[in-house]
Amino acid sequence: MTVRTVVDGASTDILSVANLPVLWICALGVFAVITVQTLIYVRAARAEGPAIGISPAELKTSFRAGAVAAIGPSLAVALVAVALSTVFGTPAVLVRIGLIGSVGFETGAASIAAGTMGADLGGPAYTQSVFAVAFMAMSLGGAGWMLATLVFTPLLKRGDAGMRKVNPAVMTVVPGAALLGAFFALGFGELPKSGNHVVAFLASAAAMAVCLGVAKVLKRRWITEWSLGVAILTALVVTYFVVGAGVFTAA
Repeated sequence: MTVRTVVDGASTDILSVANLPVLWICALGVFAVITVQTLIYVRAARAEGPAIGISPAELKTSFRAGAVAAIGPSLAVALVAVALSTVFGTPAVLVRIGLIGSVGFETGAASIAAGTMGADLGGPAYTQSVFAVAFMAMSLGGAGWMLATLVFTPLLKRGDAGMRKVNPAVMTVVPGAALLGAFFALGFGELPKSGNHVVAFLASAAAMAVCLGVAKVLKRRWITEWSLGVAILTALVVTYFVVGAGVFTAA
């Protein structure tokens, strides 16, 4: 049975072009690039770890902790990907939202691009031409994520080496401070949105504190590895029941 692809800029049959084989080939190419990058980073970490006092066991623990911590955010991305697959098609969703970029950025860029053509995402005026423009906006905007990795990684490496020569203790503080700053900036940015956001923030913070406390008392490092995933799931569950109970209502 032959499936005929209908390409017509005025057509609203988005999926007939959103799932073209060429887009699947491009998506697989991006998967390949990211896989190679991951292998390079893992190999570099194993090679440089002993030189900065990180044992193979600690590296293994950090890799495992990172994998566990990625479960919660990955589930959220998967749910969003399923919802948006009818708007952007599976290849675009896998690449732009599942691998590179973020849901907020990608959908925002696509929405603005569609708006310039007088259309809304998924609306009656969302034609193949609008999809092409929206997809291009997402791709061009997100290309910076990959280019930044290629361009800035060597620069940051040289900066790191220079700072270690001046004061080695600085680089033991800067990474931790950067992570704390990033998490607090993201977290506090959500608080003004609604009471439900405050509940999610406090629930996740409490769950994290409990996990770290229990891990310290029981001397079980694996609890620390699972702490981020537990905090995310706890916040989701608590917020679900708070929303269902209608504790906070829209003004």
